[in-house]
This record gives sequence, structure tokens and C-alpha cells, in this order.
Amino acid sequence: MTILPKIIICTLLAIVFSVKTTYAQENVVKIYFFYGDGCSHCAAEERFLSSLETLYKGKIDVQRYEVWRNSSNLKILAKASGSLGKSYTGVPVTIIGKTYISGYLDDQTTGEEIKSAIDVCLSSGGETCADVVVPLLDSPKPTVKLPILGSVNPKTVSLPLVTVIIGVLDGFNPCAMWTLLFLISILLGMKSKKRRWVLGMAFIFASGFVYFLFMAAWLNFFLILGFISWIRILIGLAAIVFGVYHIRKYYKEKVGGCDTAEDEKRQKMFERIKGIVRRERFVLALLGIVLLAAAVNLVELICSAGFPAIYTGILSMNNLPKTVYYMYIALYILFFMLDDIVVFVVAMVTLEAVGIQSKYARISRFVGGLLLALIGILLIFKPNILMLNF
Repeated sequence: MTILPKIIICTLLAIVFSVKTTYAQENVVKIYFFYGDGCSHCAAEERFLSSLETLYKGKIDVQRYEVWRNSSNLKILAKASGSLGKSYTGVPVTIIGKTYISGYLDDQTTGEEIKSAIDVCLSSGGETCADVVVPLLDSPKPTVKLPILGSVNPKTVSLPLVTVIIGVLDGFNPCAMWTLLFLISILLGMKSKKRRWVLGMAFIFASGFVYFLFMAAWLNFFLILGFISWIRILIGLAAIVFGVYHIRKYYKEKVGGCDTAEDEKRQKMFERIKGIVRRERFVLALLGIVLLAAAVNLVELICSAGFPAIYTGILSMNNLPKTVYYMYIALYILFFMLDDIVVFVVAMVTLEAVGIQSKYARISRFVGGLLLALIGILLIFKPNILMLNF
């Protein structure tokens, strides 16, 4: 592999990490929230803390630690409780400086207690706001050596890697690829090189934009549902079902293709593409290509809704600033479009359509199925592996 892919990947990951680092400034009040996955009182406090992040934007940094499934986080809570002379009896537990709040009744009582502790630390600070948890976190960070990326901390790179991997696999989608390949075959017959490039890239980027809007809608749907464990389990089960379905299709069907695109519908689509591309007025042809990309993506969503739905479900678990959520979706879309861009550029440079649809679809179906099944298992049994905030 050349140095260029390495530079692209490392740069994109650096952008995502830098946003998160900028968000957590040194002069903000740190709130340590210890919760149990599935605890209703924890879920209520999570919603309240999320509202505080909006209210005190840039002034607080909520650190979340799940303790029922993560023994390391439980040890941190036990040590923090001991250092404050408290006895850990259950979750949720909230620590702000030396203020120790056990349990959560409602926003009007416990919530006001949390706000009061924040206001004290923001206004006067002092010994009562000294951080007792940070010293417990100063253990060496484990690193692993990965191809391309080198030495990385798996606890901080998990979500970006999941984004890149799922985005690339989602891009290997036969429903959009057969349309792109047919479009390329028509564009190659044009005399104008500029027209070929502009119409082809317009189709790819319009497809990416429509997909971005669709994924943003999925993300907001999961954010509205909130911090509920059964939603995570439901997404995990859906991922396993989708994964098994794709693996089964790989072994059952020797020829890959889009399940939602029948031959008759394809022929109608082909005729429509020809009519759009061959319009004499360039503006009308460009507008038609953009509308075609939107229409194709509506069909594609039926074919591959599993990937974006499951990914945005994972993304919503990470309690990030809203702008960072959309940056991750943009990163996903970039890698989602990568295979289309490569196929198109190769075709335009070599002046040959790249006919890899059947084999391409089968391999992507198998690899994608395995990945979905693995993600489903992790979501149910080890969700912290898919999160930045371990």
C-alpha cells in the first residue's frame, strides 16, 4: 500500500480526535458519572446530564463510566468512593470534585444538587472542587500495533475504525454500483471530457449527500430514544439477523446483485439515464443526474438499510457533541463513496467500464455479513468496545 492512503486515514482520524480534545478543555468542571447499563435511574440522570451539557456548553466535561459490565470502571468507582470516605452501594454515582452524589431521584432534587456543585466549582472552585478521580486514571495506556496506523490506543481508536470499516463495506453496494457502471458506459461515448467528469462526479457526490441526510435522520431518531439498554440490544439483534442474512445469500446465490432491482425496473432506469445524460443543455443534464442519484439512493436504502441504521445506533451510544456526531457521519460517507470514486476515475482514465459487479457484490455481502454479526454480538455483550467513552 502506498503512503497516500496512510496519510488520508491518519489525517481524518486526527481531525476527529482533535475535535474531541478541543471540546474537553482544562478549565471546565469535570463530572464523573458512574452508571449501570439498564439502570432506570441512571437513564434518567443521563438525560439530565445531556441537558446540562447544552446548558453549560464548553464549561463542563461529563465523563461516563459503565460499571456493571466493566470491572475496570468498577474498581475506579470503588477507589474514588474510598478516597472520599464513602461506601459504594449502587449506581448511579456522580462525583464533582469532592462532592459525592449517590443515586438519582429526579431533576428537581438530585438534579439541582448536581447543578449546585457545578455552580460552586465554576464560581469559586477551591479545595472542595479538587479532582479526586483523575489520579486514579493515570495508569499506562495500552497500545497495539496496527497496519497503516502504527501504535494506537484501542480505547480511543475503536469508533473511528468502526466508522471507516463499515463505511467502506457499505460502499460495496450492488444497488448503486450497477447504476454507476451503466452511467459510466454512457459517459464514455461522449466527446466532451469535461462533461463526462462533471456528470459522473455529480452523481457520486449527490448520492453521498442524500445518504448523509438519511443517516442524520437515523442518528436523531436514536438520540431521541435516549440512553436505554433495550434499544442497544435490539440494534444488536438486528445486526446479527442482517449479518446472517447476508452470509446466507453469499452461499445461496452464486451471482451477486441488488435484491430490489428487477430486470424490468433496470431497463426503465437505463432508458431514463440515457435520456438524462444525452440532453443537449448541460444544466438540464446536470440537474437530471442529481435527481437520479437521489432516486437511486431511495432504492439502495431498502437494499442496505442495515449498515447505516446499525452504525448510527452505535454512534448515538458515545455521548459526543452534536457537531462531532455529524463529523463521524461525514467520515463514514467519505469512505462510503470511496469505491465509487475509484471505479469512476479508473474508467475515465482508461476509457473502459470496470465490470466487477457480480464478484464485487458477493464478496461485499459475505464480509459485510460477518462484520454485522460481530458488531451485533459486541453490542449485546461488550458494548464498551464500540464506544470512545469506556
